[in-house]
Amino acid sequence: MANSAQARKRARQAEKQRAHNASLRSTLRTAIKKVRKAIEAGDKAAAQAVYQQSVSVIDSIADKRIVHKNKVSRHKSRLSAQIKALAA
Repeated sequence: MANSAQARKRARQAEKQRAHNASLRSTLRTAIKKVRKAIEAGDKAAAQAVYQQSVSVIDSIADKRIVHKNKVSRHKSRLSAQIKALAA
């Protein structure tokens, strides 16, 4: 446990930041799930619309370094490929 006032404050700040980051990670996962659900429905136009909305959310979370930019790129690439495969 933290003994000094400075260490107690840092512990409080760390907990607050952890909760905020967890919330943003949850938002990221929800955005990805929305796109996957639209893809499973089979409607390419709807899936593309949901994908465009989700990309801005996903990119903003990557800009804040909540998750690594390469992980975000990988998710976007795979979702995009799945949407393109709907027409084929």
